[in-house]
Amino acid sequence: MATNSSRKTIFAAMGSNLAIAITKFIAASITGSSAMISEGIHSVVDTADQLLLLLGITRSQKPADDSHPFGYGQELYFWTFIVAILIFAIGGGMSIYEGITHLINPSPLEDPMWNYIVLFVAIILEGFSWTVALKEFLPTKGKQNFWQAIKSSKDPTVLTILFEDSAAILGLIVALIGIFLGHLFDNVYFDGIASIIIGIILAIVAVVLARESKGLLVGESADPQTIANIRSLSKTEPGVKEVIRVLTMQLAPKEVLLNLEIQFSNNLTGEEIALTVESLEANIRQKHPEIKQIFIEAKSLTAARKSYQENPSS
Repeated sequence: MATNSSRKTIFAAMGSNLAIAITKFIAASITGSSAMISEGIHSVVDTADQLLLLLGITRSQKPADDSHPFGYGQELYFWTFIVAILIFAIGGGMSIYEGITHLINPSPLEDPMWNYIVLFVAIILEGFSWTVALKEFLPTKGKQNFWQAIKSSKDPTVLTILFEDSAAILGLIVALIGIFLGHLFDNVYFDGIASIIIGIILAIVAVVLARESKGLLVGESADPQTIANIRSLSKTEPGVKEVIRVLTMQLAPKEVLLNLEIQFSNNLTGEEIALTVESLEANIRQKHPEIKQIFIEAKSLTAARKSYQENPSS
């Protein structure tokens, strides 16, 4: 399930975004800035997204039952996908709409001082939230580069906050530049253009998050290193002749389902096979505690025994 660090990251982001949203809308009402309205919408969407992520974490921790024998871990992936849709449709869509509206019907430029104050404060708060998310994400990266770590991540909560905060900081910088250029050149259209760019940034982030969430939601396997380790552990187990297939499915950030298809040594008795299976399961769980469900299938066991009886030297 999602760890306590995920909740910590979400609460840090939620507190920052709620405070920022209030100050942005106050500044927008005073100055009439389109880019500031877009940024206010962005912060409200981010706050709602974090509530949905918390809902996903809570629902994913429901115990398994008859209708969901493997638990509800993938609820987290579902709600992360919903968050990506909201970022695209509401965050990106509304910002682009607001920018286009401002270009068609521009508002007179007002004193930008409030905008500058709010934007600088927002950058500091978003930077704090981004730092918290980055600190939680980096230990999971290992020796992978940043993009490889993002693609292989199985916890979408920290990843979502990291992407949201990155988009928020970029959006704030764009809004700051748009407002500054508008007043520098006395041109009301820079503000609307900044709002459209903010919307495009949010749309790109939403597409990336949706793609990552989709992979987990439709049944993504465990990372290749884990699969390789399981195969290696199985091969070193006395009594295992061959590992046919290793099938895994990520059910939650810290929960994996494993199905092993194995051919046992031909001369094993039923009791010896049972002891081999028990030993193998124990070794796998010791090395990979995230593997909660293990199913081991004996490949062609009857045929193997018949072959052994006909040719014991094989």
